[in-house]
Amino acid sequence: MPRSATYSAKRHFDVKAWVCVSDDFDVLSISRALLESITSKTCDLKTLNEVQVKLKIAVDGKRFLLVLDDVWNENYNLWEILKAPFMAGARNSKIIVTTRHSNLLSDEDCWSVFVKHAFERRDAGAHQFSELFRKKIVAKCGGLPLAASTLGGLLRTRHTEDAWEDIVSSKMWDLPQQTDILAVLRLSYHYLPSHLKRCFTYCAIFPKDYEFEKNELVFLWMAEGMIQQSRTDKLLEDLGNEFFCDLLSRSLFQQSSRDVRKFVMHDLVHDLAQLVSGDTSFWLEEANKQLRTFERIRHFSYPCAWYEGKNKFHGLNKAPGLRTFLPLNARGLSTRNYITNMVLLDLLPKLKKLRVLSLEGYCIAHIPNSIKDLKLLRYINLSRTPIESLPESISSPFNLQNLLNLHHLDIGGSFITEMPSGINRLKFLQTLSDFIVGRGIGSGSKDLKNLTFLCGKLCISRLENANDSWDAREASLCDKKGLEELSLGWGSPFHSRNEVAEEKVLDMLQPHTNIKKLEITRYSGRKFPIWLGDPSFSNMVALKLIGCENCTSLPAVGMLVSLKELTIQRMLVLRSIGSEICGNDYSTLFQSLETLFFSDLPECEFWDTGNQTGYVEIFPRLVELSIFGCPKLSGKLPDHLPALETLVVSNCEELVVSFSSFPLLCKLEIYRCKGLVCSSPIDSKLTKCMAISSCSLDIYGCKGMFGKLLKGFLPAEFLGISDSQDIQLLRPQFKGMQFREEAVQGLWIIVPPEEVSTEENCTSLVSFPEVKFFPINQLDLEIENSGALKSSLEGIMYNCAQLKSLNIKGCDSLEFIARGKLPSSLEWLQILDCKKLRCLIVDEEDASWLYISGCSELTHLPSRTTPLPKELEFLNIRDCPKLESIAESFHGNGRLKRIVISDCGNLKSITKGLQNLSCLESVKIVSCPSLVSFPEGGLPSTVAIVFIDGCEKLKALPEDMHKLSYFQILRIRECPSIVSFPEAGFPTNLTSLVITDIKMYKAIIQWGLHRLTSLLRLYINEGDNAESFPDERLGIILPTSLTALRISGFPNLKCLSAMGFQSLASLESLSISNCSKLKSFPEVGPPSSLLVLQIQDCSLLKKHCKRQKGKDWSKIAHIPCIMIDGKFIFD
Repeated sequence: MPRSATYSAKRHFDVKAWVCVSDDFDVLSISRALLESITSKTCDLKTLNEVQVKLKIAVDGKRFLLVLDDVWNENYNLWEILKAPFMAGARNSKIIVTTRHSNLLSDEDCWSVFVKHAFERRDAGAHQFSELFRKKIVAKCGGLPLAASTLGGLLRTRHTEDAWEDIVSSKMWDLPQQTDILAVLRLSYHYLPSHLKRCFTYCAIFPKDYEFEKNELVFLWMAEGMIQQSRTDKLLEDLGNEFFCDLLSRSLFQQSSRDVRKFVMHDLVHDLAQLVSGDTSFWLEEANKQLRTFERIRHFSYPCAWYEGKNKFHGLNKAPGLRTFLPLNARGLSTRNYITNMVLLDLLPKLKKLRVLSLEGYCIAHIPNSIKDLKLLRYINLSRTPIESLPESISSPFNLQNLLNLHHLDIGGSFITEMPSGINRLKFLQTLSDFIVGRGIGSGSKDLKNLTFLCGKLCISRLENANDSWDAREASLCDKKGLEELSLGWGSPFHSRNEVAEEKVLDMLQPHTNIKKLEITRYSGRKFPIWLGDPSFSNMVALKLIGCENCTSLPAVGMLVSLKELTIQRMLVLRSIGSEICGNDYSTLFQSLETLFFSDLPECEFWDTGNQTGYVEIFPRLVELSIFGCPKLSGKLPDHLPALETLVVSNCEELVVSFSSFPLLCKLEIYRCKGLVCSSPIDSKLTKCMAISSCSLDIYGCKGMFGKLLKGFLPAEFLGISDSQDIQLLRPQFKGMQFREEAVQGLWIIVPPEEVSTEENCTSLVSFPEVKFFPINQLDLEIENSGALKSSLEGIMYNCAQLKSLNIKGCDSLEFIARGKLPSSLEWLQILDCKKLRCLIVDEEDASWLYISGCSELTHLPSRTTPLPKELEFLNIRDCPKLESIAESFHGNGRLKRIVISDCGNLKSITKGLQNLSCLESVKIVSCPSLVSFPEGGLPSTVAIVFIDGCEKLKALPEDMHKLSYFQILRIRECPSIVSFPEAGFPTNLTSLVITDIKMYKAIIQWGLHRLTSLLRLYINEGDNAESFPDERLGIILPTSLTALRISGFPNLKCLSAMGFQSLASLESLSISNCSKLKSFPEVGPPSSLLVLQIQDCSLLKKHCKRQKGKDWSKIAHIPCIMIDGKFIFD
């Protein structure tokens, strides 16, 4: 539920994040997880201060929603530390906290949960329970839902009352409580069959709150030999599915609230798994955490990071019994990751008992042939890697005998161009993500024949190489009953293909009728095979036909009784969607279809929806209908779709979107269509069909249609209007309407310039009369491309009394916004590309967020006699070349947090009173070449970030910078007139320093870099004539705290100081550029902690670092990511 709340609030918040906190309330870990959730990027920052600075920037001025799930902490001080960066967010931001610290279940509710799990689909009423027995059950559960469901799941496997009594009366309930693990969980584990105990114990390899798919876990069980072949003919995967369902029914697994395909373990259940696994499973939580014991470790997993250095895996070679090497993307991030080559070359060959090997997502170009020595390997995951070919140990028949028992091979998303010959020898292979058909000596489709145990999902690509239909027949897909998802793809250009041959090949690739999902892409035949619509495919739920450009008709897919999702995309010669898709029986036509997607059908002119013949009610369960890019499609849509919730039609200029009965519609988007028609005889039906509380409407390019539809769309939360003819109707339509209080949340008015013919028309379009027809609570208003708007915003004051956000863009005639014309509720005011805007006079109560960009005539903000709004928190001014001043002074602007001024060429000085802004955190001045100085008094002590770029005439930095106790990030670039360094220097808490001017470099070197004891990132450009860095002659000492160092533009640099770099034990990133005389690294090499090395425009050093051949290669080979002139060294 908490995650569901996050994902359902997209329209109302700028930033959303969900984090499961659990019992360990570590502020750094939680802050890092929140930052990753917000940015969708991995965060490897090590200190809380760094993370919170990034968080503050991420939420700065934005309305956010945070969900902290499963919180146990009650320490007030920790809460205060955690929430600090979020004070920078906008008003009306929300934080939701869920916790188990709440009242326990009542006895009745506890019994109800127990019964639900104990009997499931059986009749609980058939069993008579004494009141005493009920009390025993409730007492054992202690009012905890987890205990009630677990005990119910346990007793469900016992079928006699005596067996129930034995468990409830077990002495295990009375054992001493040495941990936080519930007695009922220990009891549940105790009564597990031995095969389920092994499978459950293995789950300790996952971190807390990790969401896993069923197949993912079953494949791992299979690879570890935890699923043994039974006396029946069941596949191992089927047995694994049964084991999984058994654990799920006992509440040891729970379904994810975010993704129904995934599962998770309750924290207390996870604690139990860790307890019973002992030292056999190890989850490496942090990059700097080291293994302490090795001999008993069998299963090793760790969270994926951008860069994995050799220190992370130190000691694993002392784990001779290791069976699992498993990186996990625990945070669900999609990133490109790098791992040290030492893992592949040195570590893996020593792990002789390895069964599970995953290198998913790593930038690895080659797998060493030593993999052949891992004779017990059963599971290889090479998906999302740039590997172009499998190692010889797999492709060579001689070495292949060592891997004959391989069960799982995942190469999805890799760069492999064909399967190696001999792949058919892997006869026990059960999951194969991709099969790339080879040409010549490579494997052909016939090599799939012997892979009889394949199950799950299979993608067969490069089928243009399979010109022999008999080879395709030999693949025997129709015999592979374990396959549930199949993708068939062709790749080369259409003009080089044999249409007839491909028709025969596709005909022979008929899968088993158990198939559930089928996708066919870039097939060049003119017709589809008969089997592709056969009713025998009764299990098929999804079908995608994409890029089949030569096909002239569709198969009889309407007869697929279970089909829920149908996609038809890019079929360039298809002229009609007619009765051929119906087969011979109309009675069951699309009875299960929920999602229908048509796209890029440029020649399609007709869709037989049954409106004319009335033969049957089609699409009774259709929820989402999308039609894109069908410019010749004419007629009308189906007029009765009782389950439709989403309708999107775009670029169908001849299509009429008609309405009759769409009772559940909640989203309507129409772009460039012929028209909108309400075919209902009375308006009340249309009103009823839209009468819901959460609805959106967006109409563009459908001339004259909006006004006709508007009356029926009363409760819309978001309205988009993009037609000048309709906006003329705006006032008369709204005057006579009654809007519910919370009805309209957002209104966009966009007027394409080519449709604006007269000034009178445009004025009526945006003049907002003083009639109160918008009695609403919140509104986001956007006005775009109105060439006649000059200052007529009076109506906003009256009509939008609760206006929160106003965005005015491209209104070239707007000259000023006068005092008193904006409502006091306004929080966000954005003015973009209004070429004639000269002055903005705002009230003291107006917006807290002000953004102005591209206003070339703006000279003052506001007028000389008018102060800035007192509530102003964020001020951002860009590309206003005539701007002379911002305000007379910062007086009474105590809430101002962030100032950004960019590309204002005429600005000579910053407003006085900066030092009085007690909440100011960030100042960024960029490309203001006329700026001469900062005002007297300097900056307030609260400032944490200062960027000064491209201010050519600026002579000095703000004074007293050493007093800025929160100061962390300083960047000075392209400011050649700054000749002096602040006498007192910088505060020691500075974490990031960027300087790109030789004069500033010399000044800071003389002051002493070593004083910056908190410095993490140092970027220096345009160094002096030093031949060594750090220059030992000058006694330069770099701060030992550095994690990132970038040096550039040292024309005479010849060497890197061995002594200077030896002390940088925390250095992770080193970038060297434009140092043409630098040849090599010190003899000891760069620090072993280094994860990233970037070399740019250093020709001599590049030669010495050449892979395998360079003199310095041995010094840097362990570094996970080496980029030379922008290219990954292993590419």
